[in-house]
Amino acid sequence: MFDNICKFLAETYSTDIASWLFGEPILLTQVQPQELAVEPIRADSLILLEAEGLLLHLEFQTKADPQIPFRMLDYWVRGKRRFPDKKLRQVVIYLKETSSDVVFQDKFEESTTHHAFEVIRLWEQPLANFLEFTGMLPFAILVNDGNNKERLLQDIALKIDQIPEPNTRQTIGSATYVLAGLVLEENVIKQILRRDIMRESVTYQAILREGRQEGRQEGRQEGRQEGRKEALVTIVLRLLTHKFGTLPPKLHTRITRLHIPRLESLAEAILDFQSIADLELWFSKKN
Repeated sequence: MFDNICKFLAETYSTDIASWLFGEPILLTQVQPQELAVEPIRADSLILLEAEGLLLHLEFQTKADPQIPFRMLDYWVRGKRRFPDKKLRQVVIYLKETSSDVVFQDKFEESTTHHAFEVIRLWEQPLANFLEFTGMLPFAILVNDGNNKERLLQDIALKIDQIPEPNTRQTIGSATYVLAGLVLEENVIKQILRRDIMRESVTYQAILREGRQEGRQEGRQEGRQEGRKEALVTIVLRLLTHKFGTLPPKLHTRITRLHIPRLESLAEAILDFQSIADLELWFSKKN
């Protein structure tokens, strides 16, 4: 989940990323990982952005990974083969503070082979760099500038509230909500960030609208009460499928058998789910 959020931010707010890394708002465009023939290596974590004469390779890491140095070498070779005239800049960005020596490794060395790359440990970065650019705000909570994390999140929330464009404000708020989970308890995050952040998101609202529309159609055919239940079942299933993919048949059946009050409760609880295991835990607590 954290990798997906970072990848989304880097690709959506690439100009802000460039301003942070290069000191100027270079226009970067996305390169599809398939262009490097990255299989079977982890294409899901690969972020490639290009500009004239430049290919930027970013890797966001939540944990220390001893395979990173070799992966950087491998991607450099693939990238240079595909874009021989471009300068390749590789940056590994570690999100969560750790004492592991791995996060200090910035080169691959074996026999006569030597390959260097950049490493950024977010907790060592100046806070001002992240508060200056909208697309970098979600990362600000990961900086260790000596301030209380709760207080820092409050300051970030104020910055988010000042974003004039609603969709951008909702997107940055949602990303901040997720990344804050690396350093703060969920109940603390909820107290500081508005709980309606997810409800205001375009994707969430679209799912709700589809569910309500289908529910109204069902209701005209089968009666108001039954239609209401069908609408709730549709909403719940769409939300869960959007977050976690296809549900196991057993869980699908259990959801369709719930009564309206419990369906309403589940629709609310889904906002806090991080995995299918949370849904199973919800059922066990309700039984």
